[in-house]
Amino acid sequence: MTETTEPLAAAIRRHVVRMTSVGRSSHVASGLSAADILAVLYGAVAYHDAARPYDPDSDRVILSKGHAGAAMYAVLAEQGYFDPQLLDRHYGDGSPLSGHVSHVGVPGVWVSTGSLGHGLSIGVGMAIASKRRSLPHRVFVILSDGECDEGSVWEAALFAGHHRLGPLTAVVDYNKMQSLGTTTATLDLEPLGAKWKAFGWDIIEVDGHDHDQLRTALGDRRCPDDRPLCVVAHTTKGKGVPFMENSVLWHYRSPSPEELAAALDAIGDPSE
Repeated sequence: MTETTEPLAAAIRRHVVRMTSVGRSSHVASGLSAADILAVLYGAVAYHDAARPYDPDSDRVILSKGHAGAAMYAVLAEQGYFDPQLLDRHYGDGSPLSGHVSHVGVPGVWVSTGSLGHGLSIGVGMAIASKRRSLPHRVFVILSDGECDEGSVWEAALFAGHHRLGPLTAVVDYNKMQSLGTTTATLDLEPLGAKWKAFGWDIIEVDGHDHDQLRTALGDRRCPDDRPLCVVAHTTKGKGVPFMENSVLWHYRSPSPEELAAALDAIGDPSE
C-alpha cells in the first residue's frame, strides 16, 4: 500500500474509460465517480494482500454498486491481483470480467454484486461474524446514492446500528445522479446523513474526491463495539472527464474511439 493514492485513481480512470469503450459497456460515469474512493481504500486504508486474495485477516471491500465493476477490476489489476491485460477482455464473450462485478474467476472480489440493495446486507453478515469471532478484519461497503432507494439498504442499516457493528463501514458514493435523472427528482434522499445517524451510525461527510479527507474518514476503526460508520462521500458523476461530468447521458452510453481519446487526454497519464 502507498500513501500517495492520486496516481492510482488516475490509473483507475484511464482503465475505466478504455474498458467501457472497447467492451461497449455501460456505467463509465459511475466508475469514474468511485475511483478516488477505491484508490484510497486499496492504496492507503484497507489491509489486503494480492498474493493471498482471501486471507482471513484481510479487510473485505464490497462494491455494492456493482454496475461500476470496471473500476473495481481496474483497482485490483493495478494492485497486482491479476494481469492488467485481462482488462482488455472486459464485457467480452467468455470473459470473467462481466459488466457487473463477479467473484467467479476474479481474485480479490469477495462477492458478486450488481443487484442493487444487496451489498450492505452481505457486509452486515461479514461484520457480525467478525465481531462475534473477534476477528481483526474490517468490512467496507461502497453504495451508490440511487441504491439507497432500496428498502433492503435501510433494513441492513437498522440491523447494523442495533448490533453496534464497529467493523462495518459504508461509503455512499453520493454523486446525486441515477439512471435517467437526479436523485432529488427520482426520490429525494435528504437529509441523507441524518437518516444514517438516526439508524445508529456514526456519520462523516467528505469531499469524495479529496484523498486526504477520505483517508482521515476511513481511518482505523477496529473496535467491534463501536457504532458502524457511514461516510457520505460527495462526488461528481463522471469525475475527471469534463464532458462526462454531471451528465445523465454517461450512465448507459459507452465512449466512441474519439471520445475515448478525448477522455484519456483529460485524465492524463499518471506515469508522466
